Amino acid sequence: MSRPAKPETTLVVTATERLSPTMIRVSFRSEDLSAFSASVFTDRYVKLAFDEADGPVLRTYTALNPSVEDGTVDIDFVVHGTEGYAGPWAAAAKPGDTLTARGPGGAYSPDPAADWHLIAGDETALPAIRAALAGLPPTACGYAVIDIPAPDHEQPLEHPEGIEVTWLVTGDHTHHAAEDAEGHEQPLVTAIRGLKWLDGRVHAFVHGEAAVTMHGIRPYLLKERGVPKADLSISGYWRRGRTEETFREWKRDLAEAESA
Repeated sequence: MSRPAKPETTLVVTATERLSPTMIRVSFRSEDLSAFSASVFTDRYVKLAFDEADGPVLRTYTALNPSVEDGTVDIDFVVHGTEGYAGPWAAAAKPGDTLTARGPGGAYSPDPAADWHLIAGDETALPAIRAALAGLPPTACGYAVIDIPAPDHEQPLEHPEGIEVTWLVTGDHTHHAAEDAEGHEQPLVTAIRGLKWLDGRVHAFVHGEAAVTMHGIRPYLLKERGVPKADLSISGYWRRGRTEETFREWKRDLAEAESA
């Protein structure tokens, strides 16, 4: 049985803003943003269709600040020169340009009943991290750890006073860190393992590079710390050395192997 098609929304660029050396915010308006009317998740995402010679290429992005009433939404793009489809599009975007968005989807919003929160990821997860921090109650406590390549990639983030925010600068990888199976350092894993574990029930949101999240952090939280799966939103947004298409294949293979 095939899944029902996600609603499609035409987005029109209204403005762009450089948030960091590698992140650009593109602001959009839409004549009909009703697809977002029931969206309650802070990790809400859309699939953006970029037109290419062989047909549309889909890329997944977090949708920020949607206002159904005003018909506005923001999307933050990571840009690495001419690499990929979405980044170069965002770097060249100007008012009046259009994109088709499919969705939104989503599965996580911070549980206000949790005793504390663990929110972590790299730059690709920063938009969802921003939304999660903004969605926390003022009395929330816990940690946010964000892996960035250089100090000038830090961005202002609104968060409760009880959330300790750490910008983990890992561009040079000079400090000791855990490594994945291919020998790549995993400083985010090391940083999370080094946090003082707080009392009570934790609600965790950890996203970013797949080997780091799924092979490095996930076993630590599930097995060593005994976090129930229901209290953990964790997955990879990307995989080192893979396109989004081959990354989806990698995720399917991982899911099949774990269910075997």
